[in-house]
Parts: sequence; C-alpha cells; structure tokens
Amino acid sequence: MTNVSIITIGDELLIGQVIDTNSAWMAQLLNSQGFSVTRRVAVGDSRESIWKALDEEAQHAAVILVTGGLGPTADDITKPLLCEYFSGKMVVDEQALKNVRHLFENVFKRPFTERNKKQAEVPDVCTVMQNRRGTAPGMIFEKDNCIFISMPGVPHEMQGMMENDVLPLMKERFQPGQIEHRTLVTFGIGESSIADMILEFENALPAHIKLAYLPNFGMVRLRLTSKNSPEKNPAEEIGHLFNQLRELMQAHVISNEDQPMEKIVAALLLKEKLSMSTAESCTGGYIAHLLTSLPGSSAFYKGSVISYSYQAKQDLLGVDGDVLAKEGAVSEAVVRQMVTGVVAAMDTNVAVAVSGIMGPDGGTDDKPVGTVWMAAGNKDKQIVQKLHFRFTRSRNIQLTAVNALFLLRKFILEDKQAEA
Repeated sequence: MTNVSIITIGDELLIGQVIDTNSAWMAQLLNSQGFSVTRRVAVGDSRESIWKALDEEAQHAAVILVTGGLGPTADDITKPLLCEYFSGKMVVDEQALKNVRHLFENVFKRPFTERNKKQAEVPDVCTVMQNRRGTAPGMIFEKDNCIFISMPGVPHEMQGMMENDVLPLMKERFQPGQIEHRTLVTFGIGESSIADMILEFENALPAHIKLAYLPNFGMVRLRLTSKNSPEKNPAEEIGHLFNQLRELMQAHVISNEDQPMEKIVAALLLKEKLSMSTAESCTGGYIAHLLTSLPGSSAFYKGSVISYSYQAKQDLLGVDGDVLAKEGAVSEAVVRQMVTGVVAAMDTNVAVAVSGIMGPDGGTDDKPVGTVWMAAGNKDKQIVQKLHFRFTRSRNIQLTAVNALFLLRKFILEDKQAEA
C-alpha cells in the first residue's frame, strides 16, 4: 500500500488562529480511494521547519502532499524554498500568468500588478497544476523515488486540485490498497463499558482488522477497519464482523452508519413523515443550527423559538408566569410547557425544548452550573430528562443539543411502539 504524508504550512495553524481542515479533508479523500495517510505534520512559516519536514517525510512516504505558503506576500515562503530544495530556478508559467491576469481583470475587477504576476512564477523543475479556482498554481516535484505535490492552502482551491489533478495522478502511478471501514454509532454508554461488553469479540479479531473507539458528546463510534485483507472479499468479511458487533451492542446502537445525531433524527422524522420544531433557552438556537445545516431540512423542520428570558417564554410560548415564578425557568414544568407552546406556534407534530445553566456562572445551590432540563413530545404528552454537565459553556451547550435530539428520537420510537 502506498504511504502518504501531509504537510500543512502556516504559523496560523500552530497558534490556533486557523484550524487545519485541509489535512483532515485530504486524509478522508485518500483513505476512501485506498491510499494510507501515515503521517500529518503542521509546520510554521519557517525555512528550517519546512526543509526539515520535507526531508523527514521523504523517509516515510512515497507521496508528500504540501499545502500553504503559495501567496504573493513576504510570509509566503513555500514556493522559493521548494525551488531551492529541488535545485531549480524561478520562471513564469504562461498559462498560470494568463489565469491570474484573467481573474484580476475580469473577475476581481482589480488592477493587475507586478506582485500579482509573481503568482505565476514557478520553479522550472516542476510540473505545473493550473488552479481552476484561484491564482496560485500547484506544483509537482520528484526526488529520490518520492513525489512532492504542493498546493494552495485555501481549502476550496486545494480541494479542486486534489480531485481534478492529484488523485488521478496517484491512481495512475500507484496501486491503491484495499481499505474497508464500517462504523457503528452508540449512545449513552462509555468506552470502558463497551470494551468490557465486547472483550471476547475484540480479542478474536484477525490481525488485519482493527477496532477503534471514537467518543464524542455522549456518542461512541465503533469503527472496524480492514487493510489489505487476505480475504477475496474484504467487504464481506468486515460486514460479517460488523453484524456480530451490532448484535453485541444492540441495546445501545443508534445508527449503523457514521453520522451525527441530527442526521439520525432527521432520517427518523422523514421516515415517519413527522414535522418538528425547537424551543431553546440555554442553547440559544444551536439545536436549530444543527438541524438546518442538513440539506433538505425544510422537509421536516419548521422553526425555532429562542426564548432566553422569562418574558419571551411567556409571550412567545405561553409558559405560565406563576409556574416560572414558582419553579424557575430551569424546571420540568417549564420545558413541558415550552414543548406544547412551540408545537402550537409552529404547527408541528413534535418538538424538543431545553432550559439550563450553561456556565461559567449563574448557578445556585439547588441548580448548579451544568443543570439542564429537557423535554420532547407533542401537544398531548412529553417525556423529560434532567442532566448535570460539568464542562465549559460551549461543551455544555453541545452536549445539551445532542442529548435533546436523542430524547426526541426516544419519544418518537416509544410513541410509535405504543400505537402499534
């Protein structure tokens, strides 16, 4: 199997100003096509760091993918460094120059300057990849049986080059391996408990099949991976093992595919032909954001009422003022009324409501920071849950959202079973 290393360049990556999404996207794409990404390295805008990274990754991989540092400003040092590293000299690529000039004069509607012209300069020892989505061309170099491919750091531009140029080249030059993944999603059970439940199963796995535990916001994804299986049909082999794993974890499984909670709930709503709405206090619209991030969400999602204050809960959702005064906003009675209020306001079949104290302050002795009440249901009945989180404000909000959606899933399934 062909090993691939990814080098991402930029001080902004090291200080956390920009999150490195490029290497994650590339790794997913390559893995899906049978290429193994064995190392991912982030380095700053330093000549010594980049040079050292190129040397080191050439010891581990046949293909080294590099993103970043191809702009026209002084801190963009990747291109001149590559020119020196591969003993070349800078020349103007006429096709790249034509592309840059066209973009500035016809698309950006800005003057074309000498600095912009530098975008079309490339080392004379590389093969140029034209940038269909931007100004900086990509470059392909070869040295000591390794292929080095440099691409822009702008994600949209890099992705275009990967799909149109890099991946076809790699498939032509190298024989992709056989990689099969199957992922089971569980909820409400921790890693250690799962490990105890499937100990015998995990110990009996063939050497070429690995099991990974991937926890996130109350969910644990169990991923089975087969690399270069000796079996004639690796998909069939891993499918058989996946079925065994699913049987062992049956009580906790929420999906047979690697997908987030909002997508799982969306699929259930569409299947049951149900519409939903949300009444959010402590999450401030985050549940609505998760749902509306899904393409086609208008088929099941009608809207949200973000009732952050007592007054908004009364005016927009019809929550009883006496109940608010007696029980407080973070209470079972209030989230039940929030559900019935938003179902009526949005005219939906079901809804979910949340009210809590996300922190870092605002807690009391009887309702400390992290206390959350949530309800899911319809105009006639609801199920409720009280949870206590102990994390940062942002993580508490995310956990509240995921648990609320899970509660809605539970309500729908239980309601369906009661009707059967």
